[in-house]
Amino acid sequence: MTDTQWDLLKRTIKGEQSAPLPVGFIVDCPWLPNWFGVSILDYFSNDEIWLRANLKAIKDFPDVMFLPGFWSEFGMCTEPSAFGARCSFPENEFPHAHKIIHSSNDVDSLPSPNPKVDGLLPLMLNRLKLAQPHIEEAGHKIRFAVARGPLNIASYLMGTSEFLTLLMMDPGKAERLIKKITSFLKDWLSLQRETFPTIDGIFLLDDIIGFLGEAEFCTFGLPYFKELYATDVSVKFLHNDAGCRVSAPFLPELGINLFNMGFDITLNELKSLTKNTIALVGNIPPRDVLANGKPEEVARVTNELINSLSDRSKVILSCGGGMPPGVKSENIDAFLKAVEGHPLK
Repeated sequence: MTDTQWDLLKRTIKGEQSAPLPVGFIVDCPWLPNWFGVSILDYFSNDEIWLRANLKAIKDFPDVMFLPGFWSEFGMCTEPSAFGARCSFPENEFPHAHKIIHSSNDVDSLPSPNPKVDGLLPLMLNRLKLAQPHIEEAGHKIRFAVARGPLNIASYLMGTSEFLTLLMMDPGKAERLIKKITSFLKDWLSLQRETFPTIDGIFLLDDIIGFLGEAEFCTFGLPYFKELYATDVSVKFLHNDAGCRVSAPFLPELGINLFNMGFDITLNELKSLTKNTIALVGNIPPRDVLANGKPEEVARVTNELINSLSDRSKVILSCGGGMPPGVKSENIDAFLKAVEGHPLK
């Protein structure tokens, strides 16, 4: 993100309004490689291709805040790899981390990774180090420390159904697992910040939040996310595009000030549930509209979203979730043109 975009993001979080409304998209391997015309495997395994794809995105859409921006990642294999998970990388499909916890008895023997040397993490950091001069030459800076959240990582290490069952059947063991992952994440986020002093934001992604009831979220989610966000950065960003009505009232207590949700809830409802204390990044349907719709449909739905807002403060227009596969440039252009048509209200 440029200095101008970073300033706009922080001002939006504070509640300042601008015209047109700011636009931001979470972009990573599901969208960038094929949009750029390469396979997902090429995108992961060739640092020059990775850099050129990201540079093309900021060049083609200079008015879009790409979040987190120049995301160095290996899909869902990123953090599980540090714990020793076997990772599969099909040529043009999303990578997959295989579970390594096969029974609750394996939890206590799970290693505590060193993010400086374990798994794919040092490759991620070194990719960013090598690219940093080119990123800054393009007028951008590395702004976010990024990681999947503790519940998300646990679900990959153990299997989603198995992890959710563990929460119910052996909560003590589940808490030990989450504590171990949270400790690792604190080290991993700190290492990113130490490596790149330009980082002034934390971005966590965790859809498993949406599978928990209120009691479970307050026990297994809330305290650990609070711990992770309890740090001195300007932007504290959370992504959960699964259900969020249960957790939304607790998001202010979580410590975040920026939230990306799914599209099964309105921004107005979320503003009410969070008492308008958190800036929202959303939320037209990502697949059915932004990816599969015609440009005129993208424009129509975007206009409807803007017109529906009871309060346009603390809103960054986007899709509900990350940028999905298959979104064409003309649909992004249609989104942006629709946004430009709305003056400050």
